[in-house]
Amino acid sequence: MKLKICGLREDENVKAITALRPKWMGFIFHPTSLRYFINAEHPANILSIPIHIKKVGVFVNESEEEIMRIHQLYGLDMIQLHGDEKPEFCLNLNKAGIKIIKAFRIDDRFDFSSVELYAPYVEMFLFDAAGKNYGGNGVVFNWNLLEGKRFSRPFLLSGGIGLEQVALLKSFHHPDMIGVDVNSCFELSPGIKDIAALQLFKQQIV
Repeated sequence: MKLKICGLREDENVKAITALRPKWMGFIFHPTSLRYFINAEHPANILSIPIHIKKVGVFVNESEEEIMRIHQLYGLDMIQLHGDEKPEFCLNLNKAGIKIIKAFRIDDRFDFSSVELYAPYVEMFLFDAAGKNYGGNGVVFNWNLLEGKRFSRPFLLSGGIGLEQVALLKSFHHPDMIGVDVNSCFELSPGIKDIAALQLFKQQIV
């Protein structure tokens, strides 16, 4: 199972996470987020991340122009759209050569048929829990909602995943799931990750 660690912010914490060798590291470029990565003029700590770790910029209802600017400035490998972006928006970025993860906020009323509208333009999906914020709510959604459904792109499972979910993760199997995305449940404070807890989590699930 592949691991994405999201919501990183401080230089030393970023370096420590790099040593854990996750598949993806996520940086949030949404100004109202508590995990907003504000070091926009000094991107050295992202640019120095080894090439075997994919750098993901997370955006919420941002303009195409700003996404492209940050994508180039940081040398991002992918972007994650975590807002209300439409398929046409993904199409335009895809045409610009940008690889996309499209996130969806899941609850009991979610219409999964809408997911496939994005499939031609994205690399993968991310299924997060619906909550008051666009992400980082620390809430687990009902994974049984995915049972019996197939997707034309692989997906990452997200939303309130921490050490307490290890046993549940090991028992959850879906043919299109390739990994998990973690954030708020491994924090000492917003944007600062608990390295020891993440190391233990990775040892148990990977």
